[in-house]
Amino acid sequence: MTTSRTTARPRPFGRTLCAMITPFTEAGALDLAGARKLAARLVAGGCDGLVLSGTTGESPTTTDTEKAELIAAVREAVGDRTSLVAGVGTADTRHTVELTRAAEEAGADGVLLVTPYYSRPPQEAVEAHFRAVADASALPVMLYDIPGRTGTRIEPKTLIRLAAHPRIVAVKDCSYDLLGTQKVLAHTDLAYYAGCDEHVLALYAVGAAGCVSTVANAVPGHITAILDAFDAGDTARATELQLRATPLIEAMMAAGLPGTVTAKALLTRLGLPAGPVRPPLLPAGRETADTLLALHAQLVAS
Repeated sequence: MTTSRTTARPRPFGRTLCAMITPFTEAGALDLAGARKLAARLVAGGCDGLVLSGTTGESPTTTDTEKAELIAAVREAVGDRTSLVAGVGTADTRHTVELTRAAEEAGADGVLLVTPYYSRPPQEAVEAHFRAVADASALPVMLYDIPGRTGTRIEPKTLIRLAAHPRIVAVKDCSYDLLGTQKVLAHTDLAYYAGCDEHVLALYAVGAAGCVSTVANAVPGHITAILDAFDAGDTARATELQLRATPLIEAMMAAGLPGTVTAKALLTRLGLPAGPVRPPLLPAGRETADTLLALHAQLVAS
């Protein structure tokens, strides 16, 4: 017997979010037509939220102007059918505030704030940074906890304090700390989004609002189906779908290359807008692209 999921936890940015790549032309320029096409495909595939200019969107190598142009172009393509969350996090609080205000003007529904990187601020400074940015606009904020890239964790105690801020409403969780995540879920109303594709179902099962998926760039319908099955109470089906996606998840996210590189390699093979990655990233080799395409074909055929 199955029962549907009931939860009072909010979903401020939707449930199935894609960490969308940023398409470029072969010459390396921003491909706004490609971004519109890809965004429309993702929404048609079940994504009710798109994260633009995140890690997968190559935010370190896109300009402030390009970030704003991307938001406006995607908004034009999807209208109000999906929420748009703009990655605005930098290592500089002042610059992050500027990007937040620009994202608001361009039409974003929220912002994604990564922990300031390289300078490795202590928790007091991390908290002050997030509060300063959240105070700078009317947009709701999703914090991005990814210490493997930034070098600094947003500690659970810090998250619990930040949850009291009226505009800090969500967390993209790449902490690989399930205990810490559950502590925050137990003590706050923060909407958690699994930022690691292997954790989509696991985090959802303990109360997350959804996911921010890189793999959804290629298989939005499959990621959506995992959460659909769980919501319908069919946990066996949800587990089957999560495990079925594991080979592709591993190849895209845990095989030694950034997800941006593997996502663009696969989308290119599928004839979808992607283009090259920007240096210092390098494109995936032919063997990697062949493997990704084979695993994609296996998943969609199963």
